[in-house]
Amino acid sequence: MSKLSPKQKTRLLSVALGVTIGLLLASTLAAWQITQDQSRRETLAAQAKTETLPEAAKPAPAIGGHFDLLDQDGKPATDAQFAGKYQLVYFGYTYCPDMCPTGLQSMSRAMDLLGDKAAKVQPMFISVDPERDTPKVVKEYIGNFHPSIIGLTGSAAQIAAAAKAYKVYYKKAEQVDDENYMMDHSTLIFLMGPDGKFIDTFQEDVDPKILVQGIEKAMRDKS
Repeated sequence: MSKLSPKQKTRLLSVALGVTIGLLLASTLAAWQITQDQSRRETLAAQAKTETLPEAAKPAPAIGGHFDLLDQDGKPATDAQFAGKYQLVYFGYTYCPDMCPTGLQSMSRAMDLLGDKAAKVQPMFISVDPERDTPKVVKEYIGNFHPSIIGLTGSAAQIAAAAKAYKVYYKKAEQVDDENYMMDHSTLIFLMGPDGKFIDTFQEDVDPKILVQGIEKAMRDKS
């Protein structure tokens, strides 16, 4: 076999060196890619586990809690006064043209349908309009609905704290002048347990029979 010339030897060494470096780079890249793929799989697996977690196992947002307001007679009223009773809580305002009357009518009708069980339930209306809804105004307003409904109001800070506890949204909206304006606000009826803990929500236009079923189910579950 013929001997290689110095030039051929140099070329072969260069090729061999190039192949070696290429293999090292490929090996390093492959190891990096494996690490990245593993990290991506672990991330996706964690996300999938969270997304497929049963609803009951997911942490529920805290709804309800302490409030310090004034009742329709101007007397201090806190959440502690209603301990031991189921509570139907609705946030609104007395100048509301439609949703608030609807919600209070749903609660009123449900109280009638509950019969003797109504004694275990305290419905309440909490104003989100402290500028206009004084205790006197609130008292006149709730007089149009079920006699067991308690009206609550207070300062802007007191109402803001109560709304925050219940995760309720409200904001002054369309305004004609200082005295005439609308309020945007959440319209859910909250069902709270005798321990003050959240049980369920209902739309303001819920069929009163459905609302009663929800209350009675809560009572059975607690017994």
